[in-house]
Amino acid sequence: MLQAALADGTAGRRCVFEVFTRRLPAGRRYGVLAGTGRFLEALEQFRFGDDELAWLADEGVVDATTLQYLADFRFSGSIRGYAEGEVFFPLSPLMVVEGTFAEAVLLETLLLSILNYDSAVASAASRMTSAAVGRPCLEMGARRAHEDAAVAAARAAVVAGFAGTSNLEAGRRYGLATIGTAAHAFTLLHDDELSAFRAQVAAQGAGTTLLVDTYDVHQGVQNALAVAGTALGAVRLDSGDLTVLASEVRAQLDAAGAHATRITVTSDLDEHAIAGLAAAPVDSYGVGTSLVTGSGAPTCGMVYKMVAREGSDGVLAPVAKVSRAKASVGGRKAAARRLGPDGRAVEEVLVTGADEAVRGWRSAETDLRDLHVDLVEQGRVETRWTGAEAVRTATARHRASRDELPRGARRLSADEAALPTVTMRLG
Repeated sequence: MLQAALADGTAGRRCVFEVFTRRLPAGRRYGVLAGTGRFLEALEQFRFGDDELAWLADEGVVDATTLQYLADFRFSGSIRGYAEGEVFFPLSPLMVVEGTFAEAVLLETLLLSILNYDSAVASAASRMTSAAVGRPCLEMGARRAHEDAAVAAARAAVVAGFAGTSNLEAGRRYGLATIGTAAHAFTLLHDDELSAFRAQVAAQGAGTTLLVDTYDVHQGVQNALAVAGTALGAVRLDSGDLTVLASEVRAQLDAAGAHATRITVTSDLDEHAIAGLAAAPVDSYGVGTSLVTGSGAPTCGMVYKMVAREGSDGVLAPVAKVSRAKASVGGRKAAARRLGPDGRAVEEVLVTGADEAVRGWRSAETDLRDLHVDLVEQGRVETRWTGAEAVRTATARHRASRDELPRGARRLSADEAALPTVTMRLG
């Protein structure tokens, strides 16, 4: 596309692309936008170096003119979009990318590959933290994901409310709280369970978490107390009927005076299993496989579509795809969320109309909350949306956005989107 557009002179036409999803995964009531910060960080480094250019030339992928364009490539356009952590619904214009066709079209795979995965993880994580009702959820999915995706998943999980991650690289890169426990292999390494617990407590202190289900759970708890006493930080349960075991272990700990010792549970948890443990005396949940795979929805189905382009007359005009079941809505859009008298959201509002009117639109109505923020201005990335601080900002935004949803939106039972999407036309 780039080579052909450079050749026929259309590559420099100003265009507007939008990121949106046509539908939510079956039964989901809202999605969560995550990965914005990662995309912006990647955008700043998005270059074609000597090795990439040499390979494109050797393979005959593009011609010399296109190679020269790529060698000089720097995105110089502008991007507005939802703040990271915001909830979204079908057709929500999550990002609006404006630039020449040449520079905007090159961003598609970079942008979608990041947002689709991170948002899938964050959407699943939000359901899990909702089901946990204030009990901490801990990310433990690195062994169930690609090594790079594992770091992204940890970040996305924290955006949606997870309290920490076992992924140390994610902690280093994004300032996330890191957590972890010993595995069964550590217990099996030693001649007996008592020896393993003594070694761990000697290294980590009595406040550590001891894994007590390698052999017999109740004997494991007894051994843990024998080594660490009532100062034991926590015990971890990783198998069996967690509801029953948690109750029995809580009683055992309390009988020994270890009232402050916490119980954390793992073992292939998802949002439904977490909800099922609501009445059990569990203090935290460790979640792995279901989290990093989107709990049944490993992608959000986000697409990147051109909605306006400059014609041969120099005027920016709406364009739309009309393919059956894949139609798009032409023209630049702004977005807002309408709030009811109780402060809860009642509808998602897409603002359409003349391009200049939409571009400059800001809500003057007190019951409409603007959803778009500036992310990139003339190629310059807004740094408040990147780095470790941006993760904390996104976490706070998600908490506020989810709390704004109508009652019932956080139920796990299958239903329609929590908010309807309506259109408001300017002019």
